[in-house]
Amino acid sequence: MRLLIVLFLLLSVHGNSYAQTDSFPAAAKDVESVDAIMKALYEVISGPAGQARNWNRMRSLFLPEAKMIATGTTPAGEIVKRVMTVEDYITRNGPVLEKNGFFEQEIYRKQELYGRIAHCFSTYAAKRNATDAEPFMRGINSIQLYNDGKRWWILSVYWQSESKEVPLPKQYLPEHP
Repeated sequence: MRLLIVLFLLLSVHGNSYAQTDSFPAAAKDVESVDAIMKALYEVISGPAGQARNWNRMRSLFLPEAKMIATGTTPAGEIVKRVMTVEDYITRNGPVLEKNGFFEQEIYRKQELYGRIAHCFSTYAAKRNATDAEPFMRGINSIQLYNDGKRWWILSVYWQSESKEVPLPKQYLPEHP
């Protein structure tokens, strides 16, 4: 069985038709650590109304095959998900972020790290203006990261916003010890 797993991994790595590319080179400071790439992710989507975002910076953080997945409940009560590529996210959400202003900040993180993989359960608070007293939205981003020996990459971001039916658990808030 162990031999089959090793063969699968070797074939997967060498037969990978979507090899990593750096067509949007990342700033070394953005991808040198888990903390750095998390900071860059939140920075790149945040900004005031009327300010264009640096979408090439965002592209540089993600593996080409990365996914961004939003989940929530429709007004009719149906639980749904939307799976997007990074390009889909930029196309669908970019104009709204730039038009209305959007500042998303990590307020708490639970992080697991093993070898070349990391998982961050990142609680966020979002505001329209950086100076707003209260966020208009909070939730959790589940972010999977991969290190290729040279840098960190985002493999996926899967998130859910807080609602009355699904409040943020205390263990994922900053007041939690």
